[in-house]
Amino acid sequence: MSTGRLEITPLGGLGFFGMNMTVFRYDGQMIIVDCGMMFPDEDLLGVDIAIPDFSYIEAHRDEITAIVLTHAHEDHIGALPFLLQMINVPVYGTRFTFGLVENKLQEFGLLEQTELIEISPRGSFQVGDFEIEFVGVSHSLVDCVALAITTPVGVLIHTGDFKVDETPVVGRAIDLQRLTEIGDKGVLALLADSTNVERDGRTGSEKAVIPGLQKIFDDASGRVIVSCFATSIHRLQIICDLAAEYGRNIALVGRSMVRNFETAERLGYLDLPNGLLVSSAEAKKLPQDQVCLLVTGSQGEPMSALPRMAVDQHKDASIVGGDTVVISARQIPGNERAISRMMNHMFKKDATVIDSSIARIHVSGHGRAGDLKIMYDAVRPKYLIPIHGETRQLYRHAAAAKGWGHAKERIILAESGDVIELDEFGGRINEKIHVGRVLIDDSRSGRIDDMVIRDRKHLAYDGVVLPIVAINKISGEMEAAPEVVQRGLAVADDGNGNGFVQKARIIVAETIEKASHEERVDWTVIKEKIRLDLKRYIQKEIGRRPMIIPVVLEV
Repeated sequence: MSTGRLEITPLGGLGFFGMNMTVFRYDGQMIIVDCGMMFPDEDLLGVDIAIPDFSYIEAHRDEITAIVLTHAHEDHIGALPFLLQMINVPVYGTRFTFGLVENKLQEFGLLEQTELIEISPRGSFQVGDFEIEFVGVSHSLVDCVALAITTPVGVLIHTGDFKVDETPVVGRAIDLQRLTEIGDKGVLALLADSTNVERDGRTGSEKAVIPGLQKIFDDASGRVIVSCFATSIHRLQIICDLAAEYGRNIALVGRSMVRNFETAERLGYLDLPNGLLVSSAEAKKLPQDQVCLLVTGSQGEPMSALPRMAVDQHKDASIVGGDTVVISARQIPGNERAISRMMNHMFKKDATVIDSSIARIHVSGHGRAGDLKIMYDAVRPKYLIPIHGETRQLYRHAAAAKGWGHAKERIILAESGDVIELDEFGGRINEKIHVGRVLIDDSRSGRIDDMVIRDRKHLAYDGVVLPIVAINKISGEMEAAPEVVQRGLAVADDGNGNGFVQKARIIVAETIEKASHEERVDWTVIKEKIRLDLKRYIQKEIGRRPMIIPVVLEV
C-alpha cells in the first residue's frame, strides 16, 4: 500500500438513475469512467436531455489523462460529446462501444479530433499511475466490461452495468474466472451496480425470452411488430432468428434502430441470413404473414416510430387490424402514461398488443441480489461502494452485503458529489463538492438555466397576460385605448364591458393616467407600473399569478 491518497468522486449516477460518471484521482492525475446523460422528468418543460455539471472537471482539466467507457448505453456515453468539447484526451472503450460512440461524435463534428483507443476484454493499458484492465461482463448489449483499476493504494473493481449470464445470445459470458483471479490477489474496493438489488434471486439469461417470443410468432397471422431498445443486440438477434425460422422478412423502422442495427451488423455482432432484411417500402408489398418490423418507441416517446405508427403519422408504416405488436422492453419509470396511451391507440385499431405483463418477452440487463452476491464472492473486496441506483437501492445493497458477512464499517454509502478517500488508514467520505445537472434543448447547443425552466412552468400553470399600449414619446399621452391579450387564463369577457379583459384595460389606462410625464416617457418605469398594478388586480380578481409582459409602442 502506498502512503498516497486515492479520491473517488461520482459526478452522477448515485442517488438517481442516469448521468453515470465517476472521477478517480491520485497524485494530480485523473481518469474519468463513463460520461452519461439522463432523460428529464416531465416537469422540465422543453428539455431533451440532462448531463452532469462539468464544473469539477473544468477546475481540474489539466489533471485529466483519459476517459474510460464501460459500455454504450446512453446513461454512460450520452454526455461524452459535451465533455469532449471541453477537454481533448484519449477515450478507451471496446469495439461495439466505439461503434455507437463514433456515430454520436460524427453528429457533433468531433470524430476526427478525438483519439479512440480500442481495448478488448482482458486487455489492459497504463495511464499514469493507473493500470486498467477490461473484464468482460454480461448486460443487455454487447462488449460490456467491468474495470480492474490498479492504483498505488490497491486494486479497484468498477462493475459498470452487469448481470451474470452464462448463456448470452451474442458474444461471451461474464468472465467470472478473471474476476476471481483478481479477487485472489486482493481487491481494495468494489464499486458495484445496485439497480436491481431489490429483487431476489438471479436475473434471467437473454435466452429466457425465446420461448415467449416463439409462441408469439407461432400464433401471429398478420405482421409481427417488435419494439425494443435499439441497443438490445441480443434481442435483435433473437427476433432475426425467429423471423428467418418462420419465413418472415425483417424491416427496420426508426432512425436509431436503423443506425444501431447497421452498426452491429457491420461489426459482426449480428448474424443474418442473406435476403432477410428488406426496406420498409419492400415490406409493404409482401403478404402480412411474411413481415416482421423492428421498430423504436417502446417507451411511448411521441416522435419515435411506434407511437407515430399507432396514430397513422409515420411515413413508413401504420398499425392495422391483425397486427401483433410486441413491446419487448421494461417500462422506464415516468413513461407509464405515454406507453398506456400508445397501447390504447393500437387496441382501437384491433391489433394484438403483448408486453411483459402478460408474456415473458423481456429480461433485465441488471443483476438481481443473487447476481450481486456472485460478483461479491468472486471479488471479495475490503470495501464495498454501492453505485448506480437511487438512494434506497444503494442502502439495500449495503444491507444485503451485511447479510453476506461484510463488515458495516467497510461499506461506504455515498451519493453524487461525495469525495471518497482510500489510503493506508482506510476508506471514508472526506468532503462534498458541488454537483448538478445541465439541461440541454433539442438544438444540442443551448443550455437551459433554471430561470428558463421557472418561466416555462409559470407560463404552463398560470398563463400570460400582455397589456399593449401606444404612448407618444414627446407628450406622454396615450394614442389609443390599451389592449390586453391573455392566454392560458380560465376567464371570459361577458360582452357587456364588465369582463376580466375589459377591467384589465381600465386598470392599464388608469395606471398611465395617474403616472407623471417623466414616468410615461420612460418605458422601463411605465412598464413596471403597469405590471405591478395588473398583478395586484389579477391576484385579487382570480387568485392567479400569470406572467405579465407589458408592451409599450413608441409613437
